[in-house]
Amino acid sequence: MLQILNAGGVVGLRQLPIVAVRRVVKPIVFFICLIPLLIAVARIFGLFENYIGGLGINPIESLMDHLGQWGLRFILIALTVTPLQKLMRIPWFGQFRRILGLFAFTYILSHFLVYLLLDQGLALKYIVEDVLERQFITLGMISLILLTAMAATSTNTMRRRLKGNWQRIHYGAYIVAILGVWHYWWQVKKDITEPAIYAFVVFLLLGSRIAFKLSQKK
Repeated sequence: MLQILNAGGVVGLRQLPIVAVRRVVKPIVFFICLIPLLIAVARIFGLFENYIGGLGINPIESLMDHLGQWGLRFILIALTVTPLQKLMRIPWFGQFRRILGLFAFTYILSHFLVYLLLDQGLALKYIVEDVLERQFITLGMISLILLTAMAATSTNTMRRRLKGNWQRIHYGAYIVAILGVWHYWWQVKKDITEPAIYAFVVFLLLGSRIAFKLSQKK
């Protein structure tokens, strides 16, 4: 960490030893990623309401929204790692793709479990009806399935076993981002400001990916 202060700016970041990244930066990132979950737990137990707010008159819906929104945000943050890595030429940025992706999966899975257990009370008949008849829930389920596949294959062992297929599976992160924004857009119905911002971010991320691929071909 002293190298950042001494060298200053991006140059210091580039020179940061990989040991410092793993022992210092990664734990900090891990804790930051936990904060939305800790806030959710605090709201469930009515702690620190003056600072973080409560769950309101519809606590289950508020909890689902909180977890789902943060799941989508982590998907988008994870997708920004590669463009930032290439733009700033900081090789160790890639170290954070997995942890951010796994946190995205954790929050989306928690969002689904709140829906499954608290909102629907494990009433499978109504859950199946919801998935088949309510289109935004259909999109959410597809996203969760794709995220589960990526989480299950996120280890180095699975990467070695799958070889080229690993990359194809994990390109699904872009599909998850699109479906996640679409799911959110259809859910909010009236005020689409936030999902519109997320849609713009996805557009920029896809554009940067396509531009990079085209530059590679040239």
